[in-house]
Amino acid sequence: MLKNFWYACEFSKAVTNQPKQIVMLKQKFVLYRNSQGQVIALKDQCPHRGAALSMGWIDNDCIRCPYHGWQFQADGRCVDIPSNAPETPIPPKARVETYPVQEKYGFVWMFYGDLPEAERPPIPPLPEYDDPNFHPIFVEVKFNAHYTRVIENALCPSHIATVHANSFGAGFAQDPTIKPYEVQEENWSFNAKLKYSNFTKPKGIFRFFFRPSRTEINAKTTFYLPNITILESDFVRGKMLNFAIHLPIDENTTITKRIQFRNVFKQRWADRLFVKFHYKVCDEDRAVSESQYPRVIPDSLSEEVHTVSDALPLAYRKLRQKYLKMGWGLEPSESKLDNSNGNLMQPSSPSLVN
Repeated sequence: MLKNFWYACEFSKAVTNQPKQIVMLKQKFVLYRNSQGQVIALKDQCPHRGAALSMGWIDNDCIRCPYHGWQFQADGRCVDIPSNAPETPIPPKARVETYPVQEKYGFVWMFYGDLPEAERPPIPPLPEYDDPNFHPIFVEVKFNAHYTRVIENALCPSHIATVHANSFGAGFAQDPTIKPYEVQEENWSFNAKLKYSNFTKPKGIFRFFFRPSRTEINAKTTFYLPNITILESDFVRGKMLNFAIHLPIDENTTITKRIQFRNVFKQRWADRLFVKFHYKVCDEDRAVSESQYPRVIPDSLSEEVHTVSDALPLAYRKLRQKYLKMGWGLEPSESKLDNSNGNLMQPSSPSLVN
């Protein structure tokens, strides 16, 4: 797992003036909105006796601990200990760790790391979010798999004809060949354009996007560190874009939060059909991702066999290794979670992990 990046940890609509626990990076955080609607993010652990602040309540834009009622400001400083006399000084260590927050594209983004603000990698662009020609749906899926395997699954073009043979991948049945493609690399990202010349009508709702005969598809796959995949598809009759956040929860759990944009069948009545089909496709991916071993993608490229169609997953492995070697991996001391109450798995490697 990587630090020094912005993590889209929750959909904006899910964060209210009631404390909400967020689990990611093997750690627990608490989010809430103040009276101005701003999102506050803190470590979900009272420094007094370790109670989860997310079980508490909001009082004058501060959060109260559910155990002894200690009150913490948005900057993490304790401002009230009810059991103390009014003149009693509050201990300087009575603080909760806080985290920078932004709201963008319908997500709450939290920065986890130690980089100064000016040096932090940017949140990637998503112009479709404000484009009235595109209609969005919001979905969330849980995988009992390591996030590196889930990301590679999203980046892999060659599994479609096999894993999704009973859904949109049925269109590849006559010609599953993936032609060689070039990966364009940047500091925080990479992308590749792919063309499918002989795509036939698939199963499910996507059959309405295609002519009965063969259709050409222009596709683009993009990855942004630490955990974002963007899949764009031009079906001639319409376009679709999947913007996905693959959130690392622990060694064996990933939550994918996705916005799917489409510029056809934009009526709200069609959302139910697209959501249902989306979950069908995710179930197909889940079955394979949860079966993979080892759970984490290998550090060495030589441990698994690769082909030409694996250029995108290989680019991910190389980019991830680059930042792990720079020291941007979470050390065991950072991710073992003294606020996990023993519920999350601990790193097994004495060095940088995942």
